[in-house]
Amino acid sequence: MTATTLHSDRFEAMRMAMVASQLRPSGVIDARVVAAMAETPRERFVPAGMEALAYRDTTIDLGEGRRANTPLATARLLVEARLRADDRVLLIGAGTGYTAAIIAQISREVIAVESTPALAAAARENLRAYINVTVVENPLEHGHAAGAPYDVLMIDGAVEQVPATLYTQLIERGRVVTGLVDRSVSRLAAGARDADVIGLLPFADYDSVRLPGFAKPRSFTF
Repeated sequence: MTATTLHSDRFEAMRMAMVASQLRPSGVIDARVVAAMAETPRERFVPAGMEALAYRDTTIDLGEGRRANTPLATARLLVEARLRADDRVLLIGAGTGYTAAIIAQISREVIAVESTPALAAAARENLRAYINVTVVENPLEHGHAAGAPYDVLMIDGAVEQVPATLYTQLIERGRVVTGLVDRSVSRLAAGARDADVIGLLPFADYDSVRLPGFAKPRSFTF
């Protein structure tokens, strides 16, 4: 057995442990999400030197002031999105491409938006084999209107608000999943577009990495 094979076997064992100890006991019940996360080598989507952290229940520093969500937070969002095979998905916060790779194995098309040039370049490189993923470099809060409408909006991180520039890129009754920051506490939430508004309800009290560009306007107090 070669050193490369031993290295690969080690990461495969870590993936299986993640599925068994993090995902299955915590409400990740969509078999397609579980299968995709069990097969996708997350260690290839993290910065060099951080591969040992790829399957731990922790966020990962991606550089450029950004962090990757925990596997569990991402998995819970994916389950609540109720992805279908014919969905077109707008993913906000592509990072280095891991979440886009998972969605691409379940749904028809993924438009993955990333605002940081270095991360967008890494995502394109990591996702070269996924022909149904397009990485778009754009401010996260702008999405990608040129590709609208989408069936699903997934924000892979926590925001203070979901701006109209994003949810109006959805079809009517299009699904939304995101992390929400409320008084410094983040929760995972899901909902749908109804005309020109969205209704979001928290479904899990999981921490989620915060994404830039989604702060609510601050009011003055006297």
